[in-house]
Amino acid sequence: MIIRCLLGLAACSSVTLAIAQLGQQSAPETHVNALGQTVTVVRPTSFMHTPPVSEWPVVDLEATEVREISNHRAHREDVRPEALPQGMDPARQEVIPWRSAVDVGANFPGNNSTGLPPDPTGAAGPTRYVQAVNTAYRVFSKSGTSIAGPFALSTLWPGSTNEGDPIVLWDRHAERWFISQFQSGPNGIRIAVSETSDPIGSYYAYSFNLNQFPDYPKYSVWWDGYYMTSNSNATAVVFDRAKMLAGDPTASMIALSAPSLGTAGFRSVLPADADGDLPPNGTPCYFFNLEDDGWFGVNQDRIKVYEMDVDWNVPANTNVSISQTIPVQPFSTNFGSGFSNIAQPGTSQRLDAVAQIFYFRAQHMRFVDHSSVMLCHVVDVNGQDLAGIRWYELRDNNDGNWSVHQQATFSPDGANRWMASMAMDVNGNIALGYSYTDPANGEFPGLRYTGRYADDPLGTMTLAEGNAISGSAAQTGFNRYGDYAHMSLDPNGTTFWFTGEYLSLGGQARTRIFSLDLSAAVGVDELALREELSLSHYQTGDQLYVSLRETGSANALGLDVIGMDGRVVRTVEIRPAGGSWNGSIWVGDLPDAAYFLRVRNAQQQQVERFVITR
Repeated sequence: MIIRCLLGLAACSSVTLAIAQLGQQSAPETHVNALGQTVTVVRPTSFMHTPPVSEWPVVDLEATEVREISNHRAHREDVRPEALPQGMDPARQEVIPWRSAVDVGANFPGNNSTGLPPDPTGAAGPTRYVQAVNTAYRVFSKSGTSIAGPFALSTLWPGSTNEGDPIVLWDRHAERWFISQFQSGPNGIRIAVSETSDPIGSYYAYSFNLNQFPDYPKYSVWWDGYYMTSNSNATAVVFDRAKMLAGDPTASMIALSAPSLGTAGFRSVLPADADGDLPPNGTPCYFFNLEDDGWFGVNQDRIKVYEMDVDWNVPANTNVSISQTIPVQPFSTNFGSGFSNIAQPGTSQRLDAVAQIFYFRAQHMRFVDHSSVMLCHVVDVNGQDLAGIRWYELRDNNDGNWSVHQQATFSPDGANRWMASMAMDVNGNIALGYSYTDPANGEFPGLRYTGRYADDPLGTMTLAEGNAISGSAAQTGFNRYGDYAHMSLDPNGTTFWFTGEYLSLGGQARTRIFSLDLSAAVGVDELALREELSLSHYQTGDQLYVSLRETGSANALGLDVIGMDGRVVRTVEIRPAGGSWNGSIWVGDLPDAAYFLRVRNAQQQQVERFVITR
C-alpha cells in the first residue's frame, strides 16, 4: 500500500545539511544456495548518524492535503466451491465472556494521519510510547503527553519522501527503538535504529534498495537479525541487527523468496517477533503464512511454517524452507466483494477488512518449557459477511515443532470485529484489540478489546468486551481502512499497548492509543494466581549479587544468566529458605555487555535485564 504525502519537505532541509553521508553504494551480490534458492545480499545505499530528534522541526499534520494513494493488494474470491466451512464458522466462540471487563489504563489520542489509511503502529519503552502513522511519528509520555513531534518520517532519512507503511518496534533486548518505512523511486526500505534508549536522541539511519517495491513490510526482532516480509518477491528478508545496533555503515540485508507460498494474490507472511526472552543462538526465525482452502492449490485451511537460517559470515549458506503445515479449524477469508467488506450504519459504503492474511504481529514468547506464538486474522463468520476474529496460540516445546495449543473465532454477537492485533504477557495472559462496528445498533467504527487469563478454558476469550473509544460517524466514498493495527507489550512484561484507527465526527480517520494490564486487574478470589517471584540484583567486581523473594513453597528454582544472543551462559539451582534467597553468581569470565537474569520454575519465570561493566 503505497502512499505519498508532501509533508514538511521544506522544513527538513536544515536537518539534511546537518547529516554526514557515510555509506558507499555497491551492487547487490547474488548467490545460489544448496537448495537452489537465490540469495541476494544488499549493502546500504546510504547511512546517516542523525542529529538528536529533539532538534528536528515539528510539522503541522493539519496543513497538508496532498495525498496519493495506491493499493498494491489483490483480492480473489473462492475458486473452490467445496471449500469449508459451508455456513457457520465451527470455531466460533459460543460462550459469552463471563469475567468483568478490564479497565484501560492510559487512553489518549494518537497522531492524525496525513494520508489514508493511517496505518497506525507503536510500541512502549520504559518511559515513552512512540507512535507512527502515514506519514509522521511522535513521542508520547505513557500518560499521553506529547514529548516530541510530530515529525515527518522522511526526517529520519533526508532526501527520502514520506511514502508510508511505517512500523515502530521497541527492541527490549538491546533497549533501542526501530522505525521503518518503505520507499519507491527507487524501490527500497528505510530503517532507523536509535543510538540509545532515548527516542528523541540520535538514530542510525539506513537505506536499502530492492528490485521490486516492498509493499506492506512487516518486521520482527530475533537473536541474529531484524527480519522482514513484504508483499513482493522479498518474502524472507533479514537485516544485520548487530551492526545496526553499533551504527556500522556496512550493515547488510539478505533477501530470499519463501517457497510454495499459498496466497489469494497478496503476500504477507509474518516473522516471529521475540517479545519475551530471545530464542537461543542458532534458532532459525520462524515465518507463518495463512492459507485458505478456497484458494487454488490449497486443499485444507492451514498455517504454513517456514524456517529461515542465516549465515552472516557466508551469506550463500542462508536459506528458507517449509518446516511444517498445520491444519486448523475450517475458516473463510472470502467476503466476496473485493475490498468492500465491513458494513457500517447509515451508509451503503463498506470498509476493507484486509482479509486473506495474518494481522500484524506474530508475537513470540519464550517460557521455561515451551514457546508460544500469537496469530490472528479476520474471517466471514456466517457466510454472509459477518466479520469476526480467528485467533491462535501455537506452541512448541522449544524444539521448533509447532502445534495449535488453542484456537477460536471471537464473534459473540452480530457486530463486526476486524483489524485486530494480539499479544501475550509474561504470565501467559492474552489481550486482543480490534476495530468494531454494529450496523444493526447504530455503532460506528470504534476500538474495543477483550482477553483471557492463562488458566482459563482453552479457546475462549473470557473478559467481557471493553470499549476504548466509540466511533462517531461512518466513512463514505472510500473503502480503505486501517491497513493494520498494533498490539505491543510493555517492557514490564504485563502491560499491553494497542493503537488502531477509529472514525470521529464527519467520518474523519483518527487514531487512538490505550493500555491495559490483566495481571493488575485480576482479584485473588477471581483467579488462582501463579507464584509471584520478586527479583533484584546488583554487580560488584566479578560477582552478580541476587536477591529473590517468592511466595509459595521452598521448591527448587533455576537461576540463569542469558546472553543477548539467547545463549544460557550461566545456570545454577537454588532452594529458597523461608520464602527468600540471597546469593551471588560469578561473572568474571563474561565480557562487558548486556545480559538477562532469569529465575524460573516449571510454571513461570521472572526476567530482568542487566549490564556487566567493570
